[in-house]
Amino acid sequence: MNYAQLLFPDFSLILCGYLVCRYTALNRTVWEQVERLVYFFLFPVLLFHSIVRTPLDLQAASHLIIAGLLLGFCSIGITYALPKIPFLRAHIDVRLHAASAQVGFRFNSFIALAMAERIAGPQALLLIAVLIGICVPMFNVAAVWPMARHSQRSFGHELVRNPLILATVSGLLANLLGLQVPGWTEPTLQRIGAASLALGLMAAGAGMYFGDLIKAKVLAISLLTIRHLITPILAWGLARALALDATQSSVLLAFSALPTATNCYVLATRMGYNGAFVAGLVTLSTVLGMLSLSLIHISEPTRRS
Repeated sequence: MNYAQLLFPDFSLILCGYLVCRYTALNRTVWEQVERLVYFFLFPVLLFHSIVRTPLDLQAASHLIIAGLLLGFCSIGITYALPKIPFLRAHIDVRLHAASAQVGFRFNSFIALAMAERIAGPQALLLIAVLIGICVPMFNVAAVWPMARHSQRSFGHELVRNPLILATVSGLLANLLGLQVPGWTEPTLQRIGAASLALGLMAAGAGMYFGDLIKAKVLAISLLTIRHLITPILAWGLARALALDATQSSVLLAFSALPTATNCYVLATRMGYNGAFVAGLVTLSTVLGMLSLSLIHISEPTRRS
């Protein structure tokens, strides 16, 4: 699979958003309204539809679920611990860390769904859907918690009013209850999904400012190292420790190497944090995702057997 070709649309849309915002009349004022549309309507619809459309077989994928949960807890724990590490503490701003910690453990579920069937056929698509359904609620909660804590907001209040968390939890419940959206709504939901991806990525580009990455380069390097080096190594170890079969191992390794979620930027901005810094991280993570996914592909022997 050509991962550079797979990720190029995301990267090019981020670049388009950056250029449009900087060199046309569609400036930050316009894109702030686009961010609201994406955050409160488009992304929630896409998340709900992505989770509810594929039935979850929890029993068949029990070992993969355990591996995914352990991987998630480890990456969240390492990311949260960054400001407490002695040789890093002095170089990390706690408020900036609160906004960007999500980059270290969240993942781009849309790229995951796009590449799943190419990994190992229809079974891989189902397994990726299981990981998305299990991990997205956990990661969204973990993304909100540090920002709510550092902004002196009620964590519970932020959870119940966060549209991304409401969409993922309701989608997971609907899936487990066997509920499905009516077939006649599928074309509309697919068009909303396409709009959310395009506008979300362009909004991330519009809010991008690489100067903030240079000012907080220790934090940026640390988060991207967790996302694209430490997490894949942990996944490799878990796949062997839990004796996952070839397909499940391939899925877990690819899952661990995904770029971070594009809506990290939208969430940070809507909660009053430095969205420009997070947007820069999302862009770099998309580029690094091409490399880490390609390395996983080259080193994965089951794909070529």
